[in-house]
Amino acid sequence: MIIIPAIDIIDGQCVRLTKGVYDTKTVYSDSPVEVAKRFEGAGLTHLHVVDLDGARAKHIVNAKVLEAIATQTALQVDFGGGIKSERDLQTAFDCGATQVTLGSIAVVEPQLVLKWLDQYGADQLILGADAKNRRIATHGWEQDSGLDVLEFIQDFTKKGFTNVLCTDVAKDGMLEGPSLELYRELLNEVEGLSLIASGGVSTMDDLYACRELGCSAAVVGKAIYEGKIGLEELETYQLNQN
Repeated sequence: MIIIPAIDIIDGQCVRLTKGVYDTKTVYSDSPVEVAKRFEGAGLTHLHVVDLDGARAKHIVNAKVLEAIATQTALQVDFGGGIKSERDLQTAFDCGATQVTLGSIAVVEPQLVLKWLDQYGADQLILGADAKNRRIATHGWEQDSGLDVLEFIQDFTKKGFTNVLCTDVAKDGMLEGPSLELYRELLNEVEGLSLIASGGVSTMDDLYACRELGCSAAVVGKAIYEGKIGLEELETYQLNQN
């Protein structure tokens, strides 16, 4: 299982929110690039970057931050937040994203997303399934789509998606453990699913639990920034994986 540290960006700064509420913003660094370099220095190979400004504005806002991270590190970056058009998608790839996560747009314009899937392939695109009370939340988690998370994922995997990043919004930033029961259900019910767990990870034991379930990757954010999980622990994990 791959461990993917997260960098959420507002106003060019590295921040974290609690349960996706923008008013809970905590700034951890003025330089997302330096944070990314620290992750790379610990032997981590992947990075999850979320343009929170973009998620609200409905178009990419922090493209320059993505480009700086991609050009100054060798990390494989998956980028999300504000991807609402072909231009946004191409901008993300042009700025160095290895993969792009598509969340709200998959709810609002599913046919457009399926067209992109044909164009770019399942390896480059990740389905973002952000769940609040089991229903898909969109637009920076501020809107309830009414769609059941399992049905949403099943629908898109049947149409060709394999990589799914599932965040339980209620868990995000709470440091109370990930939604293991939800992930177990998804892995049992969705054939061929490559599941990226996100939200609530607070200890290395949480990461091992996600791996035990069969998650292909797990995103870690606040636990690193708050010192609950040390970079040296992640470095040891990486060494043991190799």
